[in-house]
Amino acid sequence: MINVAAIRMEQFGVHFYQASLTAKDVSRLVRFEVLSYGDQPGPAVRGRTSPARSKVRWDLLERRLAANEKAYQRQIIRKKIEELVQYYEQCREARNLPSIPGAVIISSDEALKFEPMDGDWPSLGVLKVPEREGILRAIDGQHRLLALHSDLEQFGHEQFTVPAVIFDRLPEDHVVQMFVTINAKHTRLNPSHLVSLAGRQLYADHNLAAAHDVIRVLSEREESPLRGQIKLLGVGVGKVAQAPLAQELKKLLEADAFGGGQKASEFREESKRFFVNYFRQIALIFHGAWNGRKYSIRTAPALRAFIRVAPDVVRRLDQERAERTDSRAIGRVIAPWGRRIGDLRFETEGAWKRNGSGVDQLAKELRLALQYPEGAAF
Repeated sequence: MINVAAIRMEQFGVHFYQASLTAKDVSRLVRFEVLSYGDQPGPAVRGRTSPARSKVRWDLLERRLAANEKAYQRQIIRKKIEELVQYYEQCREARNLPSIPGAVIISSDEALKFEPMDGDWPSLGVLKVPEREGILRAIDGQHRLLALHSDLEQFGHEQFTVPAVIFDRLPEDHVVQMFVTINAKHTRLNPSHLVSLAGRQLYADHNLAAAHDVIRVLSEREESPLRGQIKLLGVGVGKVAQAPLAQELKKLLEADAFGGGQKASEFREESKRFFVNYFRQIALIFHGAWNGRKYSIRTAPALRAFIRVAPDVVRRLDQERAERTDSRAIGRVIAPWGRRIGDLRFETEGAWKRNGSGVDQLAKELRLALQYPEGAAF
């Protein structure tokens, strides 16, 4: 184990650490990798430099780089590494500026142990990092760390520490979304890179992969009423984040809420068509709210509630021996929502605020309307 002084922090229930790593720790523990493009792998490094003038041993650096389908980093830019190395040397010679003053963002593949200090400061302590090569992955700052790695021989015995924000075993889709959100604007990621990141290969969990497939279709298919409304991978013009919708759907798939065994397998194949038709019928039933400006029906809480009760709708379709993807049958099953709930339930400054905008409350109302289509007190 390597003991690292750290501050434990928390934001929205997620713990992470602000720590100080030595240059040698970074060189040894951080795994450098770029995304390969399936059957047509691109080079790990792009751009050209003159070998005679270059201060970077590119042959050694490229051997340190891995390329695989589960990475998310774009190709390494030679010019950027060359410029960073040159800047590091200027800082070392002038001794008037730090070369990496800002924190790099790193995710650990394995669990980290935090031992708080005794006394009144439980957030201060020692972070124990397993001493294994490649245990850490760079989310933001890979070029800076690669330049540091390539220039490390010039440091000699000089003390050099790098500020780092370290996450402990972030889910793969969260890592990708954070990477894209950080980089999409100011680094102008190539659109083809974003498409690759959105691919199924990133999600080893089949349920999560199926969930993201559904969300992507809802956002992109022409006949979907949610086309362009979902912010995929943290970018785009949509107003609803992808992650909470995908997580909601993933929970249902994990619990076999749409049926187990063969039915579950079949539903994964037909789920994209089902959800497009399902939301098309929702948009028709709540036409005024769906197309109005002063309603909250196309917000994350409302959409999550509709996803949460989808298994109840599917069970009704099965009871009626109707096809699960039949748009008219879906509309017939959820028709009571128009009578029992209505557009006004989603009026932002009205019932939405007065009766509650939580997912649980709305899902409860939707279920009751399905159970008692002719009327019963909520």
